[in-house]
Amino acid sequence: MSKQSRQFQVPDALANLYDFANTLDVRHFIEHGAPHQQDDELKSPEDLAGWMEQRRLTRPGTKVTPAMFATTLRLREDLRAYLQRDPLERRGKGATRTLNEAIAAFPLVAELGGDGANLRAAREDALAGLSLLVAELYDGARDGSLDRLKMCASEECRRVFYDRSKPATRRWCMSTLCGNRIKTRAYRERQRAAG
Repeated sequence: MSKQSRQFQVPDALANLYDFANTLDVRHFIEHGAPHQQDDELKSPEDLAGWMEQRRLTRPGTKVTPAMFATTLRLREDLRAYLQRDPLERRGKGATRTLNEAIAAFPLVAELGGDGANLRAAREDALAGLSLLVAELYDGARDGSLDRLKMCASEECRRVFYDRSKPATRRWCMSTLCGNRIKTRAYRERQRAAG
């Protein structure tokens, strides 16, 4: 679990998935007079290896090939596209088709043990740790908690957040920033149209 997932109280069961989706920062707004700097934590195979090692998803020194890196970026892109949809829209086959194609590269094996059943990676290479993200995705979809993982509705933000509101109807990662920015802009546009 990262500092960010702890700060925003993302449940441990979805923390790695949340962190992975947010490795790409496409925010492009101006705050306190300064433009937000966009970033990508996964610029290279080495960055991916370090990111997974930091979260104990792989052993230290594990090498990620360029092909593995490309597979990972596709998973992230399809995951973000899926989370961008309203939770009710996610249930359609069209919404899940590309994500299912991406997660096929990260197969899981069910194992029974003393503590019940667990899913583990079928892969034995450097990307085996990302199969644990797919297990989080599966568990979250099964218990409904994945519906609370959403993408901010602000076009200037697009950050993934965990909706802790009781009715699970939040639209923005932070209503004080993104929500306020959108509401203020809409108010100004109405004032211009009226005037």
